[in-house]
Amino acid sequence: MNAIRRLKNWWKVKTGRDDSPLDGETPFWIFSLFFHVALLIALSIFFFDFEKRQQVTVELSSAVPEVIDLPTMVEVAYEDEEDLGANESENFQAIMDMAPAAEEIDDLEMDVEQEVRDVGEIEINEYMPEFDSELDVTSIAVNGVAGAASNNTNGAIDRITQEILLSLEERKTLVVWMFDQSASLLKQRGEIIRRFENVYNELDQLQADGDEAFQRHSDTPLLSQVVAFGSRNGEMLRKPTDKLTDIVGAIGQIPVDESGKEFVFSAVVATADKYKSWCRVDRRTGDRERNVLFVIVSDECGDDIEQLDAAVSICRKNLIRVYTVGVPAPFGRENTYVKWVDPDPNYDQSVQWAPVRQGPETIRHERVKLHFTEIEEEEELFDSGFGPFGLTRLCYQSGGMYFTVHPNRKTNSKKIPRWATATYSAHLERFFDPDVMRRYRPDYVSVGEYDRNLQSNKSRFALVQAGYESRVRPMAPPVLRFEKLNEAVFANTVSQAQRSAAALEPKIMRLYEILKSGERDRDREITLRWKAGYDLAMGRTLAVMIRAGSYNAMLAQIKMGLKFENADNNTWVLRPADTITTGSQAQKLAAKARMYLERVVKEHPETPWALLAERELKQPIGWKWAETYTKPPEPPRPRPTQVVNNNNNNPPRPPRQAPPPPPKRAPPKL
Repeated sequence: MNAIRRLKNWWKVKTGRDDSPLDGETPFWIFSLFFHVALLIALSIFFFDFEKRQQVTVELSSAVPEVIDLPTMVEVAYEDEEDLGANESENFQAIMDMAPAAEEIDDLEMDVEQEVRDVGEIEINEYMPEFDSELDVTSIAVNGVAGAASNNTNGAIDRITQEILLSLEERKTLVVWMFDQSASLLKQRGEIIRRFENVYNELDQLQADGDEAFQRHSDTPLLSQVVAFGSRNGEMLRKPTDKLTDIVGAIGQIPVDESGKEFVFSAVVATADKYKSWCRVDRRTGDRERNVLFVIVSDECGDDIEQLDAAVSICRKNLIRVYTVGVPAPFGRENTYVKWVDPDPNYDQSVQWAPVRQGPETIRHERVKLHFTEIEEEEELFDSGFGPFGLTRLCYQSGGMYFTVHPNRKTNSKKIPRWATATYSAHLERFFDPDVMRRYRPDYVSVGEYDRNLQSNKSRFALVQAGYESRVRPMAPPVLRFEKLNEAVFANTVSQAQRSAAALEPKIMRLYEILKSGERDRDREITLRWKAGYDLAMGRTLAVMIRAGSYNAMLAQIKMGLKFENADNNTWVLRPADTITTGSQAQKLAAKARMYLERVVKEHPETPWALLAERELKQPIGWKWAETYTKPPEPPRPRPTQVVNNNNNNPPRPPRQAPPPPPKRAPPKL
């Protein structure tokens, strides 16, 4: 196996591709081929020699060989995983403290692989379901698709319809439609109801035309159930049905859950547990009774991530494929802002922006959070190419698909302005080509396996630790304008800025030291996502570190009495510049920062990493002073004395009152 791993790594280094001819079961087939050829040759030689020595009568026996029981393959549970979730960053420091120090793993042999595999391959050394006598032991869950994209719900539903038809070609099928109860999904549920009629009418027509998928089954081939989930979950139909009117009616009656909670993974576990008996093997035919498909419709990431492992386990064990019609996760961020307009026209119809948790796309933060720039980074939200980690992992590992749906989806480089965002959708500035992003798939594994994989390469460990540190110790943007209207106020403003810069520099230095500890392993990394993430983090951190040092030096200049060239000016403004005034060491670090950033642009084009690197390269790395004039505030004017005219006995006409504006409601919890 070590030889095969080395051959794979050699192939990936030479070709730059993550997939190799030795992926999947190919090595085992090659081994089996050589073994059986050698066995046949040995047997032929033996019998040829034996035949020379004596003639024997050979009797063919029809006896059935003894059946050997296969060993049961069980899933190993790690006790330290139970309390960990994809977004529980407070537990990460404890994990880092328990992990071996970077210096302790210098001499480890790098046999760990991180591969991007094509759809439908069985991943070696991954979780295998525990079989029992009621399950089809010839069926093993295979991985699905993580990066399917669409700009409308109809496209995703149409694709799911094709998946239902493919399932019906195998055997009878139960489809469980699972809808979240949040208010933000009201519009999407209406779209799906309208599309449902087309979907089921199309299936009915295929049945009427004698499609083999329907003729093959003696009783009702396709049944459907509707489940609603929020802070609780429940079925909307008394039992699964094939009647379209009942299905559509059940979806239309789903109530809105005002709690803002979405316990989607708990709903999956409960529903899978109820219908797992439908997947059992019929002892008379040796085939499973039905396929069971789950279709989740949600615009969030789920609030019960601690149930994710249980949901993955029960779906894989019972071969329940999960499909999700969801939203794209923002790249490296948790929250987005949804454009909300009150659906009731009797209320104010102005646009409001409501925060919604729709990410991140990874199990841990793999992006360093920096502020020390003119760009307000928190406003830079764009498509990650994938859905929220938990739901996408569930779909991927169960053999289903996650569809990222956004009405503003475009694959060109144009920036989408905030006002152009579709109503009830999150504002994402840019989208990326799914075919490109599929090569940068996150690691869809458990928390425990992910944290163990971090130890395989120090650059990975350093990137995740730096991402965590940058959130624990956030950085405030710098003050760039200093008005010298009053000497005392001016001196105090500069001193405050210096104190902020002095507090900032150790934070940036800490990030740099963390990333530097993984620098030696950077060239040993073969996975595109980890390479792009580390290079971007190192390049940006170096650039920010130089800007912070230069910023502090520039503040010292004006505090020591820098003179205005124009005596009429009274304000100093710091503007970005390519001039570095902090010495030759800063010059070397600046060259190193450019090297990392340019490598990201060159090696990872048309990706979020390249976009951020390009922006960073366009941003000058130093500062310069500019001067301007600020108009002093005018002194307060005295109120005019009110003159009372008692000669006019006619009371003034009251002003015409405009109709009161419609009341305004805050967005509900989405």
